Amino acid sequence: MNWIDASFTAFGQDVLWTDLVGNALSLAVVWLALRKTLWTWPVQLTGALLLLAASLHAAAPGNALKQVLFMGLAVYGWTTWSRGRRSDQGIVVRQGTWRERAVLLAALGGGTVLVAQLFTHLSWLQIAWSPWANAYIFVGSAVATFAQSRALVDFWLIWVLVDLVGVPLALKSGLWVSAAVYGIFFVMVLAGFRTWLREARGRERARAHSENDKAVTA
Repeated sequence: MNWIDASFTAFGQDVLWTDLVGNALSLAVVWLALRKTLWTWPVQLTGALLLLAASLHAAAPGNALKQVLFMGLAVYGWTTWSRGRRSDQGIVVRQGTWRERAVLLAALGGGTVLVAQLFTHLSWLQIAWSPWANAYIFVGSAVATFAQSRALVDFWLIWVLVDLVGVPLALKSGLWVSAAVYGIFFVMVLAGFRTWLREARGRERARAHSENDKAVTA
């Protein structure tokens, strides 16, 4: 048995160590993102690598592709946040504009349709249960992670939408740890959204007061 196949039994179910540790790191990513620390991205990269191994073991190629995409987005987010931390203002959390939100939703909707068609017609992917649900999670996760890399408050809400489908899909795939983690994610994501939204609104109020003061003194 190699490290990819290593598992233990809990409550009558086989639990992969890669699935357990990978999801533990995914939970850590939510907490780190809430704190806006640069460690968010290397931890996410490591977690995605472990979940890639778990997905390959579980014969869930759609989820495996999602982890590959996560790895690429983690590198992008790491680069973007590193650049932001070197600026005078640091990582600026903000609410997306209506245009940005429209683009994110369009990417979620259009991407889901496109990827669902790929999952449906590419037999080697072996998507046995709901190609549409797999596609939705695949695209939604990518859109949320991209929005996170741009420090948009809206990324938390996209994760909520993903979690609503992620739990039954993980259960169907036999990834019991992943299913439990999705439930914990939901609570943590709501807390993260509240924290980032408060910070973004505080920054907007401070900017408005500053502009008003400048207008008065002028």
